Amino acid sequence: MHLKRKTVENFWSIPRKGTKYVAVPLHNQREALPLVIVIRDMLNLVRNTKELKKLLYDKQISVNHKLVHETNYPISLFDIISLPAEKKNYRAILSPNKKLILEEVHEKEANIKVYKVLNKKILEGKMIQLNLMHGKNIISKEKVNTGDSIAFDLKDNKVSKIIPMEKGREAFVIKGKHAGISGKINDIVERGGKKIAKISIEGEKDKLNVWIENIIVMK
Repeated sequence: MHLKRKTVENFWSIPRKGTKYVAVPLHNQREALPLVIVIRDMLNLVRNTKELKKLLYDKQISVNHKLVHETNYPISLFDIISLPAEKKNYRAILSPNKKLILEEVHEKEANIKVYKVLNKKILEGKMIQLNLMHGKNIISKEKVNTGDSIAFDLKDNKVSKIIPMEKGREAFVIKGKHAGISGKINDIVERGGKKIAKISIEGEKDKLNVWIENIIVMK
């Protein structure tokens, strides 16, 4: 499936001029990039889809520690792309100008992905289903609230740490006009029925007021 280049979402890190059509991710099209765009146009590791297919066939690309086989596999915020032959790992993040970009991370960092807890459900046996960002669901006995984050160990497939949504935590803005900006939560207040985080940015005097629905706590 393809889309006209001029109609792609603003977070795509591709030039507005070029081929008329571009590939689209298999799903989550409003929040993800297709793998072919990441590997060919952002990392410049292949020249075309045929070369990417060969890498996939040779099991040279994994996303969140899982081998992928589709050229249009969706790459979302905080996904980890690993290239064993290159001994490289990258994390997808938002830049301050709201573009999905890649930052290289060390192998140890590549084992962990942070997810925001969107809601939770009590199952039989007092087990809890955590519904996370990007459609991921896990079963856990951990005490965690909606809005908190979990650091998930991709290698061992388990929760390694709970990160509460609270004062003093490092937050990253994932949506809204301040998307791509990170800082420290100085306070959380209620205003107009919404919880607002007051975030201080290093080097800036003024604090940002951001709806907590639009942020994720990272550590």
